[in-house]
Amino acid sequence: MVAPPLRTAFRLAFIGAVLLNSGASAAQDGRAIFRPLLADPHEPGFFATYLFARTSHLAPRIGSVGLGQTIELVDARDPSWQLALSAGVFSQFDMASSTNHLMNTDYIIGVPVSGRWGARSARLRVYHQSSHLGEEFLDGGVVRRQLLSFEALELLFADELANWRIYGGGEYRFQHTPDDLAPVVAHAGLEYGGRASLLRLGRAGHGRLVAALDAKSFEDRGWQVGWSLKTGLSFETAPGDESDGPHWGIMLTAYRGPTPYGQFYRENLSSVGLGVELKL
Repeated sequence: MVAPPLRTAFRLAFIGAVLLNSGASAAQDGRAIFRPLLADPHEPGFFATYLFARTSHLAPRIGSVGLGQTIELVDARDPSWQLALSAGVFSQFDMASSTNHLMNTDYIIGVPVSGRWGARSARLRVYHQSSHLGEEFLDGGVVRRQLLSFEALELLFADELANWRIYGGGEYRFQHTPDDLAPVVAHAGLEYGGRASLLRLGRAGHGRLVAALDAKSFEDRGWQVGWSLKTGLSFETAPGDESDGPHWGIMLTAYRGPTPYGQFYRENLSSVGLGVELKL
């Protein structure tokens, strides 16, 4: 378990990242050396999703909310590389309860270093995650607190061909609680980003089709794979526009495998849902 002063420092760092974002430019999809992963459940971003879930101990209907951003700190174009700060808070709510009480919150903060060579790119990231069980959910006595916390080193490589991107790599959790947590995670995925406008909503922008499949295999779960699928319309001010400014999307999501919610990481989850995303 991370000591309280260190945990407080991580939370203050996240708040600082949000404040910095109000006065500095973020690493947008179009500018980022290594673009954010579309279907990774723990990629920092802003979203709200309503899920219908099947699991042993969690709610049958879950509200999943994310608040986060990757912020460019140092950027060079010859050669192309970037140093950034990424931070995110991911919370899940029991939508089947009378009070929609909080189930779990994951705090993530990291320092990614990215590089690009033509159509190929890579991201090396050191990051921390700590997970906390909602008090109302804990009071129900359904599950016991897991005390999940770790620091990890992640390395991902990606290659792009036309509208497609494939990526792969993994991470090693070099410091973790509980002590018996197996540290290796293999990670791969495939993404598609259409260029043609399929729907126009006036000033709200032009919607293009995007789709992604993300897969993580956990040593701690006997290499069981967590499959995350996402598809929908990503809206920009003009077809293919990648300039700075808010973008948004409507996404269908599906997940099957080890629960991506920290306090329940040794549970299984199957879910489908509909959500809205915002990129600042």
